[in-house]
Amino acid sequence: MGKEELIKAKILFKLARRRNWGNSHTAFDNLKKGFKPKDRSLIKEVAEKLIKENFLFKKPTGYGLHVSLNHKKARETKQIISDFLGVKVD
Repeated sequence: MGKEELIKAKILFKLARRRNWGNSHTAFDNLKKGFKPKDRSLIKEVAEKLIKENFLFKKPTGYGLHVSLNHKKARETKQIISDFLGVKVD
């Protein structure tokens, strides 16, 4: 298991745990919280890949970029979280 895959799973889990699906969103900069400072550039890169892969929706606001989970990819999202973190998400 690579570091990128683990970070991907952690980002998805963080948003799923907060129930940030669809219209419920959080600031893009909040994704970095809880990770080591040395990993923050990699986190930004992985999050941008998640947007390109349609796991995350982006929502530009007047106070910065916000993101939320794509409910159409809920099954895949939950599978990634389960496979890499061993956690079940409802």
